[in-house]
Amino acid sequence: MVVLARVRLLGANRRVVRGVEGLWIYRLLTQVEPEVYGSKLAYVLVEESGSPLVRELPGRRLALLDEAVEVAKALSTANPYRAKMLARALAARQWELEARPAKPHLSGQEHRAVVPDEPRELA
Repeated sequence: MVVLARVRLLGANRRVVRGVEGLWIYRLLTQVEPEVYGSKLAYVLVEESGSPLVRELPGRRLALLDEAVEVAKALSTANPYRAKMLARALAARQWELEARPAKPHLSGQEHRAVVPDEPRELA
């Protein structure tokens, strides 16, 4: 599998392989050589979190960003791309968390505004 991933990486003739194929390649190769491929995996994870494939799946987007943060944190502090990828992953994750709607109350009912009755004349 590692040889196949490397062949696909070389065959792509690009600096970074994106999309589902890039995720597969970098996830596999990061297991073998984390310092070499980890930053590219973090990059592709953040990029894919904005993909149309997960646009309507906020849980999946957050999972991709959580993975990107973990991959970036695992890189050695001597890795020249660690700080940049970690900052990028954390910023994207924070943005995703802030963009999510608030959770409903425990009762399961929506919060409704209370509108006072119109003032009535006392007779």
